[in-house]
Amino acid sequence: MIRLIAITRDVSPAIAACELTHLAREPIDLNRAKEQHRAYEKVLERLGCVIERLPADAQMPDAVFVEDTAIVFDEIAVITRPGAESRRSETPAVASALSRHRTLVHIEEPGTIDGGDVLVVGHVVFVGRTSRTNDAGLDQLRRALTPFGYSVVPASVRGCLHLKSAITALDDRTLLTNRRWIADQQFAGFELVDFGSSESMAANIVRVGSGLLYASSFPRTLEHLERRGYSVTTVDVSELAKAEGAVTCCSLIFAVER
Repeated sequence: MIRLIAITRDVSPAIAACELTHLAREPIDLNRAKEQHRAYEKVLERLGCVIERLPADAQMPDAVFVEDTAIVFDEIAVITRPGAESRRSETPAVASALSRHRTLVHIEEPGTIDGGDVLVVGHVVFVGRTSRTNDAGLDQLRRALTPFGYSVVPASVRGCLHLKSAITALDDRTLLTNRRWIADQQFAGFELVDFGSSESMAANIVRVGSGLLYASSFPRTLEHLERRGYSVTTVDVSELAKAEGAVTCCSLIFAVER
């Protein structure tokens, strides 16, 4: 029998000191951020996940965005070397948690890669070339995955922090995207759903088993997805978004056999 695990990490009391690349800094209500994060975890549980929660750390402002520290595949888990030096201390706790479920591979210096730059769709792995992910990290990831039959495809990104700020998967054939931030031809063979609205950050959605989890901040795109027949559960992550976070950022979701 298969069950879903979601590794999460509590909101740091220092989240206001988070790394920012594309957003202006504004006050973050810590209590509200914590409430939103707990609500996010509860939704994951309703969608079938078992939560494995790591503790917060006042020395790690961005650690709630656990997605950036690892990429989990059926065969292995890749522990990243985040592009922001301030975030590299986040990986040991995540590696320890994942070691109970997967064999680990580590990205080594000079490689850098953030999990937010890695979009896995079946056996195709798109890797964003951003300020957080370099070619050395991409090459190491390719070497780790080639023996398992994955195809690793570089993807250019502009105007946003991570690849998954610009494009994520609705299913194995369909991608939700902000075309202004990616090059269409890189995703040949997939159907691209472009919401085409003023909701510029609306391309980030997370698959949870057979369901989809989405931020409640994008009602126009949500309506568009529901008209296409997708079943979408929403959650408010507006306070976490001030730290350049989104729904994919706050968990590592993967299947294990009981």
